[in-house]
Amino acid sequence: MVSLRRKTAETGRLRNFYPAIPMYQYDQYDQRIVDDRVERYRDQTRRFLAGELSEEEFRPLRLQNGLYIQRHAPMLRIAIPYGTLSGRQLRALGDIAERWDEGWGHFSTRQNLQLNAPRLEDTPDILAALAQVQMHAIQTSGNCVRNVTSDHFAGVAPDEILDPRPWCEILRQWSTFHPEFSALPRKFKIAVTASEADRAAVQVHDIGLRAVLSPAGEVGFEVWAGGGLGRTPVIGTRIRTWIPAPELLLYVESILRVYNADGRRDNPYKARIKILVREMGAEAFTRAVEAEYASLASGPGQLTEAEIQRVVSQFAPPPYLPADEQTLAADARAIGVAVQAQPGFERWLTRNVHAHRQPGYAAVTVSLKRAGKPPGDATSAEMRLVADLAEQHGFGEIRVTHHQNLVLPDVRRSSLPTLFAALKAAGLATPNIGLLTDMIACPGGDYCALANARSIPVAEAIRARFEDLDDLFDIGEMELNISGCINSCGHHHIAQIGILGVDKNGEEWYQVTLGGTQGPEAAIGKVIGPSFSAEEVPDAVEKVVRTYLAQRVSRDERFNETLARIGQAPFREAVYAETH
Repeated sequence: MVSLRRKTAETGRLRNFYPAIPMYQYDQYDQRIVDDRVERYRDQTRRFLAGELSEEEFRPLRLQNGLYIQRHAPMLRIAIPYGTLSGRQLRALGDIAERWDEGWGHFSTRQNLQLNAPRLEDTPDILAALAQVQMHAIQTSGNCVRNVTSDHFAGVAPDEILDPRPWCEILRQWSTFHPEFSALPRKFKIAVTASEADRAAVQVHDIGLRAVLSPAGEVGFEVWAGGGLGRTPVIGTRIRTWIPAPELLLYVESILRVYNADGRRDNPYKARIKILVREMGAEAFTRAVEAEYASLASGPGQLTEAEIQRVVSQFAPPPYLPADEQTLAADARAIGVAVQAQPGFERWLTRNVHAHRQPGYAAVTVSLKRAGKPPGDATSAEMRLVADLAEQHGFGEIRVTHHQNLVLPDVRRSSLPTLFAALKAAGLATPNIGLLTDMIACPGGDYCALANARSIPVAEAIRARFEDLDDLFDIGEMELNISGCINSCGHHHIAQIGILGVDKNGEEWYQVTLGGTQGPEAAIGKVIGPSFSAEEVPDAVEKVVRTYLAQRVSRDERFNETLARIGQAPFREAVYAETH
């Protein structure tokens, strides 16, 4: 086997980590664990292909390493913990996709990357290549604690009280291979945020954590439990308004212990913690968690200050350049010149460039929602380009968002015109972040064996209907999410306009919901009425949007505000007047 390290060295693409990248880096023990896991899986795959292991015996082994069998081929889901990548890692993902897949990958709402057509016999080599850049596919499948997610602006957002990623890393290290929680009733998802805006959607996770400060300035966490989407969408219950940071793992373990002991195992559709919370009742569930927590309080699970600082130290801010008033004024003048000189730059600046806590810097979203490409897909060449740009215009760091885009978190404002030109030349400067065409869509029936309907063609048809930028900007911020089945990988339940693929007598139909939202006021959308054929969906969406534009009292009134004020009736009347 020619290793990825050797291959990329030959092509001159392999680079060392930037020492300034604020992200966790493996020590010798981490690397040994991942390397050993790869070799065990290599032997397991060899034995399966030789007929020494049955499909039933091999299935849990491959799932523990992120490998699914989908509609047409295996699918490998690669973990990107809390959505943070180095340029070296993203470049390696592009190389892996080019060498062992079809030259592209799909970024998911769980901040992971999916390869949709690797050969089974190549998957050990892929995992070995990932290990060389401190990556793996552990915790991306199976009934365990899945990849811990967070805010894609973590560490740079002006509105957060701390960087939540060290706490995601603490949870990741604690949960990986945890012997008590390796065979839970069902998969288990945790999200962490440190902002009231909640860009991590903590209320629709099995456990959601929001960092908060006590009156004395001590760091702690607000705890939500029992949220989730899928077949039974539920907004979680806040079971604790405050848990001291050193006791976070004790409380999370208490929740998992109650779930592991009492969660349903006889029916996979009723096995998630949200069902347990509903059946027990929120108060009884909370009492059970508190009792478990009391029993653990005197044990060894409390985090020491030394351990907290060990992890936090790896996320120290990079060496930002200072920005005085003269520098900031010069940056503003350069941006003003670029607005006049570069067509499209002003709109991109408005939609894709975000505030940063460090003066003189910005966070930039690279849109993966463009004409002719499925939402969230990136080619190998695009991954390598974004990695290069992250190193040229930042500190070599990239984030994956829940909305299936990429973020460069530390761009000098003086570099924005040059960065825009490079992204525009590559077709990656679509100025649509937060607008209707910045839609989420799962792979759907084109790839997923669970899907009832295709998502990608519907997403493209809607995008084509709203491709006029003037129209998009007039509509304003709007979320539209598409799921190909009830599992809700496209998060359709919490979009202002949600689309769900359903099966009717072997045919594909699409159900539309209105009024969903994520964040501190999270809500589940409500079905508007009978489902639509694929051909009818763009018309239905357009009628919903046109009704909103006609009914809103001002450009500042958001879609859900209009919906709350006038109700669903005007939208139903508009949608079904001619469609049905």
